[in-house]
Amino acid sequence: MRRYGKHTDEDDVRVRPSRKGNRPRTSLRPKHEDAADGMVLTVDRGRLTCLVEDRVVMAMKARELGRKAAVVGDRVALVGDLSGQKDTLARIVRIAERTSVLRRTADDDDPFERVVVANADQLAIVTALADPEPRPRLIDRCLVAAYDGGLDPLLVLTKSDLAPPDKLLELYGDLDIPYVVTSREELENGDAADRVREQLDGKITAFVGHSGVGKTTLVNALVPEERRRSTGHVNAVTGRGRHTTTSALALPLTESDGWVVDTPGVRSFGLAHIDPSRVIHAFPDLEPGTEGCPRACSHDEPDCALDEWVAAGHADPARLYSLRRLLSTRERHEGD
Repeated sequence: MRRYGKHTDEDDVRVRPSRKGNRPRTSLRPKHEDAADGMVLTVDRGRLTCLVEDRVVMAMKARELGRKAAVVGDRVALVGDLSGQKDTLARIVRIAERTSVLRRTADDDDPFERVVVANADQLAIVTALADPEPRPRLIDRCLVAAYDGGLDPLLVLTKSDLAPPDKLLELYGDLDIPYVVTSREELENGDAADRVREQLDGKITAFVGHSGVGKTTLVNALVPEERRRSTGHVNAVTGRGRHTTTSALALPLTESDGWVVDTPGVRSFGLAHIDPSRVIHAFPDLEPGTEGCPRACSHDEPDCALDEWVAAGHADPARLYSLRRLLSTRERHEGD
């Protein structure tokens, strides 16, 4: 007999010892064809807040999913109580294939990667031009993670009233990254949110930045408190007047068809999980030149074919420099 494309045999039945005797258990799982589609908004200690149509539903991952974890942004299928009423709980029985994944490790020598958000269209890298000073190496690492995960990068530079943006923008000019420059006054009066919102319409955008750059202030301006309440849940800790994001949270934009994913402030952005061969995909003008590269080429060695490709006029030398600078971030600490 054939089921689900394979012959069944004794391996399809597991026997669990019991005081009342052995009970055979089949490994075939229900299809849950009546499951409802939803989106994960936030995750807190095994409980997932999901949006199902216009309702916010609390859920847990079904046992049959095994170790596969659902993260913010995941498209999921749910069964059970989908009313969204207090003290109700649904089950996530399927996780759809992801279109993009933003991952990071705690440090470069940490083999355990953490998925920050799934299915985001772009990554907004928020950095201050002063107070605190910009950290180009951290920006580079975020760019590598974005390119590796299939997200388009966006630079959001804050506090332009304290320092000009020209020097920092010059570092990334050859990458053609869109950017928005804002001041402290624009953050406070809402003008910054209006300008940033133009880059977010119709997209799911993850925001990342280290403490003090104004990321949370900007997200709060993009998604006012009443909009957060209508979504149903804010996972944040407030103390001594300071608002701190403690886990990733997806929020719908006001006056726009888009989503903001606010992520916890980062002190480091480990890249131990990054495969350098995937970063080249973000450089379509250079990628054809890699056909002559030796196997497992780091693209920064004497036999790299990209030098000849650029010398032949197929790409700008500055683009090759940018690629090599980004790839080298795995070998350097962010403060270097």
